[in-house]
Amino acid sequence: MSETIPFSQRIEAVPEIVTRFGDLHPPFDRQGAVTESNRCLFCFDAPCAGACPTHIDVPRFIKKIASGNLAGSAKTILEANILGASCSRACPVKVLCEGACVLHRYNKQPIEIGRLQRYAMDAFHASGAALPFEAGVDTGRKVALIGAGPASLACAAELRRKGIAATIYDARPLPGGLNTYGIAEYKLPLIESLREIDMLAQLGVEFRFETVVDAAMLASLEAECDAVFLGIGLGTIHRLGLAGEEMQGMTNALDFIAGYKAGEITTAPTRVAVVGAGNTAIDAAIAAVRLGAGEVHMVYRRGPEQMSAFQFEYEHARAEGVKFLWHVQPVGLEGAGALEALKLARLEAAEDGSIVPVAGSEFLLGVDMVVMAIGQGTHSVFASEKVTMERGRVVIDRASGQTSNAKYFAGGDCTNGGREVVDAVADGKRAGVGIVAWLEGQHG
Repeated sequence: MSETIPFSQRIEAVPEIVTRFGDLHPPFDRQGAVTESNRCLFCFDAPCAGACPTHIDVPRFIKKIASGNLAGSAKTILEANILGASCSRACPVKVLCEGACVLHRYNKQPIEIGRLQRYAMDAFHASGAALPFEAGVDTGRKVALIGAGPASLACAAELRRKGIAATIYDARPLPGGLNTYGIAEYKLPLIESLREIDMLAQLGVEFRFETVVDAAMLASLEAECDAVFLGIGLGTIHRLGLAGEEMQGMTNALDFIAGYKAGEITTAPTRVAVVGAGNTAIDAAIAAVRLGAGEVHMVYRRGPEQMSAFQFEYEHARAEGVKFLWHVQPVGLEGAGALEALKLARLEAAEDGSIVPVAGSEFLLGVDMVVMAIGQGTHSVFASEKVTMERGRVVIDRASGQTSNAKYFAGGDCTNGGREVVDAVADGKRAGVGIVAWLEGQHG
């Protein structure tokens, strides 16, 4: 397919997915957006802006919506966050900008900042307008960015605005990282992620797909480029460590989510168990419900107070019909070729505080599919000879994104162990600024 075709036009909507994965938070219409924006107090030194990792000037973009200046609103958002559209949908706003809204102090509902940001960005994309800024004058310098997720995209945008060539390498067929492949469709539709990739392409960012960067290629890119950015994310989801994990019916949350987003998975079997209790596990469980599973259980070795998923995600899963099994862990898989049951053991706290199985407590949970969502490993071993790593993470200077190797910068999940999209964007922005400053210091 020609490289001139916009990324958002390289996919076809799958009717079953569109029907089953409607918006989690429906968009505002014009009147609703104006009414909501006029509730804003337009605070000076607004806490909502301070709570945004990319420091979007929230009162400013909301005020422009109130006055009907949607282009100006989008410009305010994009200047701070090139992935403002994705973040408007995927951000956990209840614990970030909306959680910091001063209206909480008056026992009032906070401003729906996420939906207003989406309104402005939807209008921007619908208008077909070009980015409100252009690439800088060519400096002759170039940077290779490994991984096409939010951190690399944000870094590349900063580099292009300063006239530095930016080429992003990724092993997958489409760029976007978890925005494209790993966030629930009802939160962030695939096409919305690809629209943002189109913007990056307009800015002159180049993409190299289905390219696995190994140690040899990394060394070659280091020699050819002025700097290298590592936005390599995390690795595959951990396995359960049980016999039979290769049998039919076993998968992991990221593969499951990527499969249905691509239209390769359009139905779920009758009985599904999701092992884990993080936000990705919740996304997978809800997806199984929406894909037609009759019974979906989430299995977690601790209690609801210890789950890493946000409280609102937990409440959403319960509302969708997901059931929870607390204080249990998988100890076996049953089935002859295809999965039939998950053997679980109940857990209790020992005197030393550790969690141990209760003797004789094993029981079977009938399942047709088990989705593993118990954290991710790292796939950054190839980089360990180039940069310092601790506990599988790339060590960086937080102010600049620079690693122990001056020519290498990094950001996103490979440095923080896995946080939100907006955190990755903030990391990428800082690293982009850091690269520019370092190159100017090196070359004048």
